[in-house]
Amino acid sequence: MPLQVSDPAEEPGLNLTPMIDIVFLLIIFFMVGTHFTKPEQRTDVQLPTTTEAQPLTSLPDEIVINVVSRDRVVVRDETLSLTQLEQNLIAAKQNYSDQAVVLRGSGPDPYQNVVDVLAVCSRVKISRISLASQLHDADSE
Repeated sequence: MPLQVSDPAEEPGLNLTPMIDIVFLLIIFFMVGTHFTKPEQRTDVQLPTTTEAQPLTSLPDEIVINVVSRDRVVVRDETLSLTQLEQNLIAAKQNYSDQAVVLRGSGPDPYQNVVDVLAVCSRVKISRISLASQLHDADSE
């Protein structure tokens, strides 16, 4: 038995009602799940004003240690022995417990010089140590 269509001019259509219902449900879900105000901003407070604002604490700069020779290092344009370096690092560690250090050594110098400074940093319990290096350009060879 052949299928008979009552109106041959009627074209099939797309029912958008279920899609609109889902969109509205998603909008309601996200509106309910979102906090519009933060709890600390619910109270109306007049904040004071200032012309000069600075942070209460600032992180100290890294201490750059230039390894010159076996018992001589340069820190902030001051030549120090390893014992003087240790005293400076102890003072810096007391001021800021997470003090960072950058070691710079000359390439051809013995590695022992850098290891001696690393030992001083270890005794002082400085754990944030960076070794400075320069990128080698492979094209210049």
